[in-house]
Amino acid sequence: MATNHAAADDGDAPEDPEDLLPPTSVLSLDDYLDMQAAIGDRTRFAVVYTLVHAGDQSPKQLEERLDVRGNTLHYHLNKLVEVGLVEKRKRAERDSEGLYTYYAATSLGEGILEHGVEELIRRERTYLDAYGDDAETET
Repeated sequence: MATNHAAADDGDAPEDPEDLLPPTSVLSLDDYLDMQAAIGDRTRFAVVYTLVHAGDQSPKQLEERLDVRGNTLHYHLNKLVEVGLVEKRKRAERDSEGLYTYYAATSLGEGILEHGVEELIRRERTYLDAYGDDAETET
């Protein structure tokens, strides 16, 4: 699919990517890049996707839903928590005296999903609707 680089060439884009950040940004450019790298893994993408679209999940629910082993899942959950896309919460379960651990997508997790891969897929659908399934695409 052809891209339009005019916006980058019109002088509005800063020369230094660090200048994209607001002056009082809480996060660094590296923080944002770490989030992007984390969501780039298929398992981590599936975790964030599930948490955004199905709501809060316990580790057991995620294991069953995603068919991922416990140790592997926890590795990916820890990475997502570390970069701020997912948060780990605890609450008391109704019929239990102990605490129940579950995970939820953060607003950053929702944003990177909505404006990242899902947006690219929406754009592809729009392109295919406009030009047909047989349209030749550039890569």
